[in-house]
Amino acid sequence: MHIATLSFPVLVALIVVALAFDLLNGLHDAANSIATVVSTRVLKPHYAVAWAAFFNFIAFLFFGTHVATTVGTGIVGSNIIDAQVIFGALMGAIIWNIITWVMGIPSSSSHALVGGLIGAGTAKAGLSAVVWGGVVNTALGIVLSPALGLVLALLLVLIVAWASIRSTPLQVDRRFRKLQLVSASLYSLGHGGNDAQKTMGIIAVLLYSQGMLGPTFHVPLWVVLSCQAAMGIGTMAGGWRIVHTMGSKITRLTPPQGFCAETGGALTLFMATHLGIPVSTTHTITGAIVGVGASRRLSAVRWNVASSIVVAWVVTIPAAALVGALFYGLTQLF
Repeated sequence: MHIATLSFPVLVALIVVALAFDLLNGLHDAANSIATVVSTRVLKPHYAVAWAAFFNFIAFLFFGTHVATTVGTGIVGSNIIDAQVIFGALMGAIIWNIITWVMGIPSSSSHALVGGLIGAGTAKAGLSAVVWGGVVNTALGIVLSPALGLVLALLLVLIVAWASIRSTPLQVDRRFRKLQLVSASLYSLGHGGNDAQKTMGIIAVLLYSQGMLGPTFHVPLWVVLSCQAAMGIGTMAGGWRIVHTMGSKITRLTPPQGFCAETGGALTLFMATHLGIPVSTTHTITGAIVGVGASRRLSAVRWNVASSIVVAWVVTIPAAALVGALFYGLTQLF
């Protein structure tokens, strides 16, 4: 299928829109990195966002670009991607992110982008545009990432309880206030490593469709650095509505529990990023927080809040797909 060559200003404008999505992703998902460390009062909010933003940015030093490759070529066929599909996908993700951010719902920026891609790609070429293997892996990630985060957080709670059996509550609190800085940095690394790569994939496949990457799909270094920087800036801007939901509405956390939630979530993200699966950092940390809350007693978790978040997870991909398809359709009118 022939792909029209874009003028340079249009290409730059699309890259700017993609980076705007990345910045909004950092803004929307800042809570994932800092909610536990803020709610346990280990760090004040403005220090917490700076801490998270720094580790968001340097994540490219620790991870490859497997997730970027999945998003760029493994959701819809790279041969059908053009400027209109990219624009529709980004607008679907951006508008859904804004809606959920205003409402304080911690939905997934990652799956909003996947939904936008599916919607815009399908609007152009029908269901044959969808790479079902990549979509199935992403769908599995929706289910498995929070479940794995929950299980790992529960195991860590048991390990921490056993290791702290001879310590006083004050000693445990002091120890884990320091350790939570480590776990928060690990989670922010995982967040930057997985989430920033989605925008890298979008920009790289756009460049590839224009013949600017040569015969082989890859992610140029300037794309990597600009996406990591945009996410870091977005994280610096915060996301306080969602911080409140994630940090205290689901369950109340102590420093040891915050450490367990962040570490369980970070391990899940590291595995997913290594495998090239674009999972949701929101899903992952929510599962981990529910896990540590349920370790005390099931009633410690505010299940009505958790269930409303699950509803947002289920709705995100189809809602963003619908908006993505709509905006692709609008591009055909001009």
